[in-house]
Amino acid sequence: MTTLIDTAPSRAGSAPALVRSRPAGLTAEAVFIRRSITHSLRDTEALLMAVFLPTMLMLLFTYVFGGALDPSGGYVNYVVPGIILLCAGFGASSTAMYVARDMTTGIIDRFRTMPLRAGAVLTGHVVASVLRNLFATGVVIGVALLVGFRPTATPLEWVAAIALIALYILAITYLFAAIGLAAGSPEAANAYGFILLFLPYLSSAFVPVETLPDWLAWFAEHQPITPIIETIRSLLMGTPMGDSAWWAVGWCLLFIAVAAVWGAWLFRRKAGRR
Repeated sequence: MTTLIDTAPSRAGSAPALVRSRPAGLTAEAVFIRRSITHSLRDTEALLMAVFLPTMLMLLFTYVFGGALDPSGGYVNYVVPGIILLCAGFGASSTAMYVARDMTTGIIDRFRTMPLRAGAVLTGHVVASVLRNLFATGVVIGVALLVGFRPTATPLEWVAAIALIALYILAITYLFAAIGLAAGSPEAANAYGFILLFLPYLSSAFVPVETLPDWLAWFAEHQPITPIIETIRSLLMGTPMGDSAWWAVGWCLLFIAVAAVWGAWLFRRKAGRR
């Protein structure tokens, strides 16, 4: 993973110095991506929970509450976009625990002795989480189709919806990775991430914003999750989009920028890297 290079002696009679060079290209990132994917495949319980829990919530809202919320039986078409974001959140939350575990078990001290870019470890966690969550999201959409979800999207709209879902997964994963760096333990990282998991419940995921109390409706309308859900709903079901797409992409890019800067700073500070 490293290369030893002989350098010219600094003074007469001195031995050649040995300097470690960084791996070329994205070699380090590829190694850590493979490492994180391997850990994800071994942690089957976390992957199953990331799929089963949103699926159970979708079945609960569709068959238990759906008749009261929409007697026509079309509530599943309304609720699926919110369930997709819930699935992404549950799947990404494990990233915080994985990162916190790396920071507390001493393995980062081993990585610190290697000539690696500080972001390589985080890149591995983030990319593996995005791939894992895209798979889980695909399973949830498949189950939704089985229980009556009938999107009207064209192939181009499907591509746009999947791109936005992937962007949101990337954003929320970076946030959870930064939370994992900031937390003092995996348990604390799990607790801190609960706020992000709770946001979809205070949005238009399950009921229209206008049906909420005035003070809660204002928060639900202006928080980041609502425009993302409304954009996905518009792409898949043909509902009015308005300016929600611009807000959705803007919020995701802001999350990525803030989390990337915050995460890089935390990693350099905690791992002693510059």
